[in-house]
Amino acid sequence: MHYYVYLLECGDGTLYTGWTNDIDARLTAHREGRGAKYTRGRGPLELVYTEELATKSEAAKREYHIKKMTRKQKKALIDKKGCQQQ
Repeated sequence: MHYYVYLLECGDGTLYTGWTNDIDARLTAHREGRGAKYTRGRGPLELVYTEELATKSEAAKREYHIKKMTRKQKKALIDKKGCQQQ
């Protein structure tokens, strides 16, 4: 099984970071209002970054690391890597 860390750009310009083992299902959940409370009402949501990791633990640690980044650092990460092919 693979795990993914992802960033969404919300309609209000904010960035949301999360992790999942199914990007498509998680994105659908966010868009239908069943995702994180933060993303509800902030649509449209655009997937702007993904990173594949081998374990749940690695994904959770990477999510934590990204959440601690400044907005400028997150934007640089997005500009550098963007969405990886799955």
